[in-house]
Amino acid sequence: MKKVYVTRPIMEAGINLLKEHFEVTVQPEERDLTDEEFLSTIKGYDGVLTMLTNKVDENTFKTAPSVKVFANYAVGFNNIDVDTASDYGVAITNTPNALTMATAELAWALLFAASRHIIPSDKLTRAGKFTGWDPLGFLGQPISGKKLGIIGVGRIGSAFARMAKGFNMEIHYNSPSRKKDFEKETGAIYEDLYEMLPKVDFLAIHCPYNLSTHHLIGEKELALMKPNAILINTARGAIIDEAELYKALKQKSIYGAGLDVYENEPEIYPGLTNLDNVVTSSHIGSGTYDSREAMSLLAAKSIVDILINNKIPENCLNKEVF
Repeated sequence: MKKVYVTRPIMEAGINLLKEHFEVTVQPEERDLTDEEFLSTIKGYDGVLTMLTNKVDENTFKTAPSVKVFANYAVGFNNIDVDTASDYGVAITNTPNALTMATAELAWALLFAASRHIIPSDKLTRAGKFTGWDPLGFLGQPISGKKLGIIGVGRIGSAFARMAKGFNMEIHYNSPSRKKDFEKETGAIYEDLYEMLPKVDFLAIHCPYNLSTHHLIGEKELALMKPNAILINTARGAIIDEAELYKALKQKSIYGAGLDVYENEPEIYPGLTNLDNVVTSSHIGSGTYDSREAMSLLAAKSIVDILINNKIPENCLNKEVF
């Protein structure tokens, strides 16, 4: 019987599916494996279900040549060298679609919390300092009818934009190419990034992380944004230069931010979490029961398809290996 290793506990639905076909080992601790632990552990396995924190590169393929598929438990795959995987004949899969709505909803939760001072107001109330309605208390930014900028309109960015129509927002977007169907559906306006930044009241990041998007939002870009603008990031932390974001928030050159991801997770730029104009969450974009179960099933099914059914799954990122 072939062997599959799962690098952290996940929803049981995916584990049970794997157990129907393989000898399955699940790393039992609620923590990430170190790089050294990861490499030493996966030797001898046929498939590995990885987390986005597991680094999979040429050294991995050399160290564990028996592994024929790495199924990444995430939609993003910047932790994996897909091109080199193809050179070694190793299949790579991810979990698109399974977390689209959950992540888009979380982005909206952050947007509302940042624009309406939900966290500071909650703290004040819990501390017993609420003394009644205050005509000048916790004044925030309105959302309905405002201009929304979106960077990246793949599955998540598009879902986020469709939700914005319920608030009658004017949608602007930037992506590597125009999306005519998306424009027709949402009325969105395609713009160059530097043309869009000074116009929008909210900026939501939904693009993938790669060399071209590293620090896509930095000092220059933040300086172009409105003083009342709010920045939302549920994609990858390093798309934003966190040090420059801290400066902009501290100086209040932008109004606020809602962040679910960070440049050097789990570390966060010193002082960032001390600011009242930033809302932080702990990378929970896909964190709903339905989404995480769907992710577990999709990752498990891709391993079954490749190792048992001799089938190329739709979510394979390098189909050329077949």
